[in-house]
Amino acid sequence: MSGFFEELQRRKVYRVAAAYIVAAGFLIQIASAAFPAWELPNWSLRLVIVLLLIGFPIALILAWAYDITPQGIQGTPTTPGAHRRRNLILLIALAVIISASAGFFLLPRSIWQKIYKSVAVLPFQNLSSDRDNAYFADGIQEEVLTRLAKIGDLKVISRTSTQGYQSEPGNLAEIAKQLGVANILEGSVQKAGNQVRVNVHLVNVQTGSQLWAETYDRNLSDIFSVETEIAKGIADSLQAKLTGREEQALAAKPTVNPQAYDAYLRGLAFEARSNYSSDALFKAIEFYDLAVRLDPNFALAWARLSGVHALLYSNRRDTTAARRDAAKEALENAQRVQPNSPETLLFTGYYQYWVLQDYGLAKATFGRVSKMLPGNSEVLYALGAIARSEGHWDESVAYWERGLALNPRNTALLTEVAFTYAALRQFPTAEKLYDRALDILPNEVSIMALKASIYQAEGNLQEAAKLLARVNLETNSDVAVRIRLTQWRLERHHTEATHWVQGRQDRLRLFSGIDKGSKQLGNA
Repeated sequence: MSGFFEELQRRKVYRVAAAYIVAAGFLIQIASAAFPAWELPNWSLRLVIVLLLIGFPIALILAWAYDITPQGIQGTPTTPGAHRRRNLILLIALAVIISASAGFFLLPRSIWQKIYKSVAVLPFQNLSSDRDNAYFADGIQEEVLTRLAKIGDLKVISRTSTQGYQSEPGNLAEIAKQLGVANILEGSVQKAGNQVRVNVHLVNVQTGSQLWAETYDRNLSDIFSVETEIAKGIADSLQAKLTGREEQALAAKPTVNPQAYDAYLRGLAFEARSNYSSDALFKAIEFYDLAVRLDPNFALAWARLSGVHALLYSNRRDTTAARRDAAKEALENAQRVQPNSPETLLFTGYYQYWVLQDYGLAKATFGRVSKMLPGNSEVLYALGAIARSEGHWDESVAYWERGLALNPRNTALLTEVAFTYAALRQFPTAEKLYDRALDILPNEVSIMALKASIYQAEGNLQEAAKLLARVNLETNSDVAVRIRLTQWRLERHHTEATHWVQGRQDRLRLFSGIDKGSKQLGNA
């Protein structure tokens, strides 16, 4: 071994290694300070570190093989002996070990602790004496999530995936496993007149320890600062790094009018629980209208108002010019007040997609929003739907898989991804996703039927029949009816199919494919 170390000295490898380490350390320090100021994504620093670690063995090998002389770069003369190949192998092994060891210390917070920077916000418990104040507790949870979704260094689970868990559930570890997070925030809200008390505590489920807790007693007019402080408390506890733009976004107040904000939260509650029910969506419009009448500069309420009008128009509940114009007018008001806010741009994208049906324009808009709301699964859902509409099915799956990481219990998203995998003939993957959806909604006939369609495609009509036996043909699900009729056709039961169709022609609707569900991107 002494010969090996002497050879390192002769070839000036020590000198190159020392110079490389000093230069790499300097570059990492510069990047750590400059990248957040430039608002570069968090993975940029990780990329610099990884490239420098990879470059270290390469630099040592080049130092071993070449010398820099007055005549230029020349190959280093070899010395007689039988261990030249062994020495080179030792050098490569040593360089790789040093790089790996350095990576272990340089990257723990950026890669190996990535899971640690993940959180699910469970529904806040309504402790108000008035049960009707549940909308307020739901709204606080939603607004905290909205702020957290703007932090690129955090993985935040969407409300759609958490709303099925009651406040103060027993088994946090199991919930965290289902949602793919390391931390859970629980909270309660008590509202009496203009006074609000909000209790929150953040728990690391892996250790069972409470990372942070706080109680806020505030006036209703100060509720925005509470939402901001909760989001910052979570970010600080999980050691998430915030850019300057993210700091500003967290501190922004959507309105100066408490009554307008109260109306907005009521509308948000109806929209979130609508499940595309027209009655609930009309109630949401009623409260959003009230919010913008109370504060005409309430851009967020204008944006959501536009979104509900556009959703009703796209679902063919109301395809009148009046509905289309209402969506446009509300959007223009949001753009008048805050043209570049992520929420205004988000609903601009929906208007372009749902109403104008301009896929290219909508895709560009949603692409901008995805950088401003890195933790928002709704944007990824939209981008995936557009990609599939354009025929880019693999790209669609990539977007939706990212969306599922943030929204793992969204059955609409699970079903869309499963359907796309099935269309790509990746049946095992599709079946697993349908099973995940059925674990959440075990009696949903459309999902059962879609899973049966996989068995049909594989020629396994017996398994398909078992699933479809649970499907009530009086269902309103066009998907389930179509797949049940397909089963009869494949089994050559034409008489049964004909009789069923003839007896129900008045209720059959033209089935246009599952892609019409792709347009229902709200509440993603």
